Amino acid sequence: MRAHGDGSVTLDRRTKVWNFYWWESGKRRCKKVGTLAQYPTKTAAWQGAKALRGDAVETKTTNTSKPTAPAVSTLVEEYRAEKMPTRYSTRRSYECWLNGHILPRWGACPLTDLQARPVELWLTSLDLSPKSRAHVRGLVRMLWEFAMWNQSVPTQRNPIELVTVKGASKRTRQPRSLTVEEFQGFVKDLSEPFRTIALVCVCFGLRISECLALKWADVDWLNAKLTVERGIVRQRVGEVKTAGSQGHLSIDRTLLEVLKSWKQVTPFPAEGDWLFASPIRLGHQPWSYDEVLRSFQKSGMDAGIGWLGTHTMRHTYRSWLDAVGTGIAVQQKLMRHADIRTTMNVYGNVVTDEMNQAHHKVVGLALNGR
Repeated sequence: MRAHGDGSVTLDRRTKVWNFYWWESGKRRCKKVGTLAQYPTKTAAWQGAKALRGDAVETKTTNTSKPTAPAVSTLVEEYRAEKMPTRYSTRRSYECWLNGHILPRWGACPLTDLQARPVELWLTSLDLSPKSRAHVRGLVRMLWEFAMWNQSVPTQRNPIELVTVKGASKRTRQPRSLTVEEFQGFVKDLSEPFRTIALVCVCFGLRISECLALKWADVDWLNAKLTVERGIVRQRVGEVKTAGSQGHLSIDRTLLEVLKSWKQVTPFPAEGDWLFASPIRLGHQPWSYDEVLRSFQKSGMDAGIGWLGTHTMRHTYRSWLDAVGTGIAVQQKLMRHADIRTTMNVYGNVVTDEMNQAHHKVVGLALNGR
């Protein structure tokens, strides 16, 4: 969006139409400027909006009423159109917080009602974990930032910076990691492809979204490398969680044989096929997260381990890296954390041989129990 003191020009990416926005009597007004074909650049659209800008300026000079902040519901619609993240999983989470909590309580209120004390009291009343309340607070803060960015309100200190959420950094449930014996019991009766999925997750520390998004073309058989470059959430393919999550990982030769065995029996072994293509969906999509979770939970209960989630494999991987004596700098690279503080604060470079040795040891634990 191109913004000025007398209005702003915005492209509606869905309809490919330029719109001119301005404030009048405390309400945000809009007029169509033209299509993207007519005005291929923002500068051209801004020139095309000159007549509309003149009307808006004249209205502003003749209207002496005090402008008011937009309603939260109006601001949310503008945020969705202009600043909402495009990554599906992030967008889906934001929509849950907006539709489930923010809009029902604050939608009809002007943005200026979202002040530190009432927001903090409201957050405290929500039946959510501290971490979830912190996510809601963060989204409210972003709405204020967006309102200042698009000139809906004057630039000022964000009042939500004063809001605190007690216990936001503490987990209500500690992450689960499996011992070697528990993992062996867990995978013993797992049917395929869920056994191989569990092995791939625990041997590389992959998130389930990354594992299910693997294709056979991502396996470099000659150089024993695995490429991680995409994720899949609710059967929608997108980018991995962070830039640091992308990478080329070494594959231990023993694990490579496991993948070869699976490739020989899967009905979808072509280079462009999903590594874990679902026969229910005729190979067009991989197995869904829900199907994998159900299989993991049933096997965990049958093995006497109890409830476990798919992310348990990633936590287990981290624990096993510790168990085989892997340095924290190597762990950060293998876990593909964007920020080393996610693992620990250390300095220094990682030697590739150390990463290979750590991977080899973890595969030994997963496949042989030693």
